[in-house]
Amino acid sequence: MSSHSYTPRLTLHELRRLAAARKLAMLTCYDAAFAATLDAAGVDMILIGDSLGMVVQGHDSTLPVTVADVAYHTACVARGAARPWIVADMPFGSFQASPGQAYANAVTLMQAGSQMVKVEGGAEMAPTVEFLVGRGIPVCAHIGLTPQHVNVFGGYRVQGRDAGAAERLLDAAQRLQDAGASMMVIEAVPEPLARRIAESVALITIGIGASVACTAQVLVLHDLLGAGVGKRPRFVKNFLQGAASLEAAVSAYVEDVRAGRFPGPEQVYAETAGG
Repeated sequence: MSSHSYTPRLTLHELRRLAAARKLAMLTCYDAAFAATLDAAGVDMILIGDSLGMVVQGHDSTLPVTVADVAYHTACVARGAARPWIVADMPFGSFQASPGQAYANAVTLMQAGSQMVKVEGGAEMAPTVEFLVGRGIPVCAHIGLTPQHVNVFGGYRVQGRDAGAAERLLDAAQRLQDAGASMMVIEAVPEPLARRIAESVALITIGIGASVACTAQVLVLHDLLGAGVGKRPRFVKNFLQGAASLEAAVSAYVEDVRAGRFPGPEQVYAETAGG
């Protein structure tokens, strides 16, 4: 029997206490076997990302993913990992229509085994976040590059390059925190701006192509293992290279995040368009 099988699952209170002492490591995961590997390697938080649409289902975006898809993979992960905090993505079309729609779908994901749901979007999502939190559902916000908006953005582009966009992101972060979000993913935002956002809010910030100043870091598991498809984003690092096993690769990521070595300068975006 695994020594991790009796470990109590982390709580939000415990994550905040840990975050006061060190950086937190998060990875996406979609099945029980990898969930157990991540647990053994010391990962603090697992995200059942709608990235499963691309890395598991073979779509070219996250848009086709359904609530049923995320619920299925959340249940698999919850059975495989004993300790990590579990966050489930609210997929495209499952929360944008109304707070009531968001609540009904979030309940499905919480009943599948998640402890928190992640909602993409800026200040416009604050009323929905407040509605969910007020009804007992912890929320992780997601600003910057929000992949569900890929068709609006015209592709997967770094966000917050100009002064107006930067101010909108800073304002969104504040509004989402005020609405009750406990965590916030900051994705593909220039390092100086991501640092400003991380330092301006009290919640747990989770960087991906953002800044080492964030409370935590997240990567798509397949990217960490060099198994991603298509063009590699700048913020990706293959931790399997030189590692003796999958668990060793994940452990190396966890150690680099905790020590503040990841992301390095080569995994973040400079202020200018060329960075």
